[in-house]
Amino acid sequence: MEKKGPKTRSEVEEKLLEKVGEAIATVKKAKHVDQVICALHSLAVLLFPLDVSLVSGAIDEEYREQIISSEAPSAAERREWWQAFYGGAAFSTFARFLLIDLASNWLACFPLSARKHVYDVFFVHGLATEVVQTLVPCLQKSGGDDLDVKAIHSNTERLLILCLLENNGVLQVAREFGGSCQSEDYINENLKPAVSRVAQIVASIPDKAQLRAPTSLSSHLFFKQVTVQLLSLAEERNTNLLDGAFLKSDMNGTLLFVGETFSRICRRGSVDVLLSEIIPRILGHVRSLLSSNIEPVVSDVFESNPESQFWLNVIQAMSDSYAVERMSEQLLHQLASERVSDVEAYWILWLLFHRVSQYQISVRSMFSDKFLLWKVFPVCCLRWILQFAILERPPDSNSLAKGHNTRNFLDTLQHLVAVWSKKEFVQSAPMEQQTYVSAAVGLSLEKMSKEELDETKDVMHSILKGVSCRLESPNHLVRKMASSVALVFSKVIDPNNPLYLDDSCTEDTIDWEFGLSTPEKVTSGTSSCIQQGIDNPEASTTSVLEKDLTRKANDGISSNGKSKNRKSYEPKLVDPDEIIDPVTLNYESGSDDNENDDASESSDVSSESSLQPYDLSDDDTDLKRKFSQLVDVVAALRKSDDADGVSKPSSWRMLLMLLKSLSEHHLMSFST
Repeated sequence: MEKKGPKTRSEVEEKLLEKVGEAIATVKKAKHVDQVICALHSLAVLLFPLDVSLVSGAIDEEYREQIISSEAPSAAERREWWQAFYGGAAFSTFARFLLIDLASNWLACFPLSARKHVYDVFFVHGLATEVVQTLVPCLQKSGGDDLDVKAIHSNTERLLILCLLENNGVLQVAREFGGSCQSEDYINENLKPAVSRVAQIVASIPDKAQLRAPTSLSSHLFFKQVTVQLLSLAEERNTNLLDGAFLKSDMNGTLLFVGETFSRICRRGSVDVLLSEIIPRILGHVRSLLSSNIEPVVSDVFESNPESQFWLNVIQAMSDSYAVERMSEQLLHQLASERVSDVEAYWILWLLFHRVSQYQISVRSMFSDKFLLWKVFPVCCLRWILQFAILERPPDSNSLAKGHNTRNFLDTLQHLVAVWSKKEFVQSAPMEQQTYVSAAVGLSLEKMSKEELDETKDVMHSILKGVSCRLESPNHLVRKMASSVALVFSKVIDPNNPLYLDDSCTEDTIDWEFGLSTPEKVTSGTSSCIQQGIDNPEASTTSVLEKDLTRKANDGISSNGKSKNRKSYEPKLVDPDEIIDPVTLNYESGSDDNENDDASESSDVSSESSLQPYDLSDDDTDLKRKFSQLVDVVAALRKSDDADGVSKPSSWRMLLMLLKSLSEHHLMSFST
């Protein structure tokens, strides 16, 4: 019995080749189109359940009897003929003849019903994987002496639209590859190359179509239809195609084809078309689960849902790392434009990338390194990246407490601040990149606790170093980054005594966009302030807010009496970092008249009030002090009569001493 099967199959294939040869010979000798139709019908009736009346009514009576008298095989026999025809050499031989010779010489004479039932049927109801591999090469068929190349091309384009788009041929290809996994004749070693080859052929159709081809074969519309067909697999809940679709060493052929096709679409620059279909579907799926009565919504709820299986595996089926990166990057941007919530964005990322990130280092590195340091996303996307890839917890009120992957979080934070603190990064990185990395550092610090800070080795040192080199910058925006990070860092050390160094850093929530948000969100005052910081780097930063000083005074800290008698100050065009001693200035101008008469005359003409000396003893005392409270630095920075005093090196040193003092105080208290 085992030997009879292969022998029977071989006999069927041999008979089919004979039938194909007879049909081709008849067509070549034909003098009338009805003869061609009868020849095709003699073969089609063996493979498909044809309605004889639909064909016989389209030809003359002379040939009608030949059609009517043809004997159709049983359903089982027809299935056997069909498998042998498309599984062997018969189809490829006959299809080339149909697409080239017959299309060039006879097809234009076919009635529509005859063309549909005895010509198109070989492609529409054939094995989709074989059909597409046969059709696409004919799009670039070159001319010959007896061939109508234009007719060949237009007919091939018509068949591609008919088979792949109107009859969901791409979806049929995916299903056929899914059935191949259980076939003994199609082992896994042959499956992956075949899937890749067919996906490449399908994705190349828009490029190979002629200039005047139908618009449905344009890249935008074609890839849109292909994506819609393949995404319909996500809605097939009770099907064997997706049950157990993923194994560590093997994948279901359906998902392999979907992943390869999506990769090719991304490679050809149509990732926006792909995501325009993916996002509404996966967002609807996430919202349906979030709105369910299941409480709390955890990963098990998503993972156990039948519709989730497609989304959990589709990215892993994309073997092209470049395509995955392009798709991920565009996904984040489009989710931001859709204004999805943080919870929705987290679960979308979790569905698509959670499983693949467990097995592929490149995907983990993409989120934890490239998307945090070398790419620039909106701040909302940055929050999503940190929540999904670093904290590994959904952003709801219950899980914002401890429980995230501490080791991964601390390692990533140390890497971030190490890059952020480098002077070369401050000096050479584009401003957009600096604001983005500063936001990443700040948002990470907001999730940090005192205990986690104590576990790190270099975070404290890197923060102080990064704040220091930014406070030295003449650019207001760069200094604003330092003050924002210093504020959130001070909250980690002592939440009850936050350090406010900038007018815009007085609220509980820090603006990690640094005023560079979309125009509708930016007030005119903020916009002009940021623009001034970029256009006029000489503008100095402001000192501590009056509101903050008043608030500290209510806690028992009184401001220095000198502030009440502070005189009006007109800034001069001098180096703001230069500290001038008026006594020394008078002495030098009086004892060096011969060497610099002009300077002496200028000094004599100066008003007495402009050169009135002020007491620097308090500053010297402050530099020697060990600050233990944040309010100490507020009062110290406010003592100076110089309105630009906060931008002087001595004041910056006081700030850094404060941060170091607080850090040391924290470490001492923790150790005891």
